[in-house]
Amino acid sequence: MASMRAFRLAYDGTDYYGFQRQPDVPTVEDAVFDALRSLEVLDQDADKPDGYAAAGRTDRGVSALAQTIAFEAPDWLEPRALNAELPADVRAWASADAPDGFHATHHASRREYTYHLHAPPSSVDDERFVAACDALSGPHDFHNLTPDEHNTERAPTLEATRDGDYLVLTVTAGGFARELVRRLVSLARRVGTGDASLEAVDRALAPEPLPGHEGIPPAPPEPLVLTGVDYSDPDLEFEIDEQAAESAHDVFETRRIDRQTTARVAGDIAAGVRSVDRPDE
Repeated sequence: MASMRAFRLAYDGTDYYGFQRQPDVPTVEDAVFDALRSLEVLDQDADKPDGYAAAGRTDRGVSALAQTIAFEAPDWLEPRALNAELPADVRAWASADAPDGFHATHHASRREYTYHLHAPPSSVDDERFVAACDALSGPHDFHNLTPDEHNTERAPTLEATRDGDYLVLTVTAGGFARELVRRLVSLARRVGTGDASLEAVDRALAPEPLPGHEGIPPAPPEPLVLTGVDYSDPDLEFEIDEQAAESAHDVFETRRIDRQTTARVAGDIAAGVRSVDRPDE
């Protein structure tokens, strides 16, 4: 018998064109639906599961720790069963029984994104960066920081902490306009490096459209992670599937080591190029 269930998903978005389905390109949502078809939870000709919704629409290259989807699912469909048909870079790790009518998008009360910005202290002034984050926090119309033309009023909170050569920026809000988090990062970074004054934040938040040469492009997507989605319903209690969570840990730890090794190789090449003996000029 099917009933509404919610699932937490973690995924590495590097090889996907975002979460939401698009024609002719791989997306996380396509991977989930293909897994459900393989498990015969979703009919081969069905567009999506009954009651289906997702908490966030992450862009191409963006990853997630706590993407949340919900749909009518059979009782036996636990995260470990879903993982058996998902690709390795998409892992379900927790689930919850959801009330009838639950909507993973509309009922989310808080979303949290984390951006890992490479910003050595020698290149970014932390006080200026934090001042920009403070100015961008709170209710504003962010029409200059998103391609969306409607519903651009948001009330994010931006908090930055120093971790070695990185500034870890956490952005929370009830919801986000498209590309908003990555454009917030870009603008705060400009202020932090001194490429822009704090007045640039005021101009970006002003009612007037920014002229083209003052436009704020989005920061790269790969350092961005959807790290949290909260719901106000007290009866929605996620239970971690220990086997599935361990599988997810192993997958992403292996990826971390692989990329660390790749970074070492690139570092050796960069150092070698700089140290190569050059002919006398």
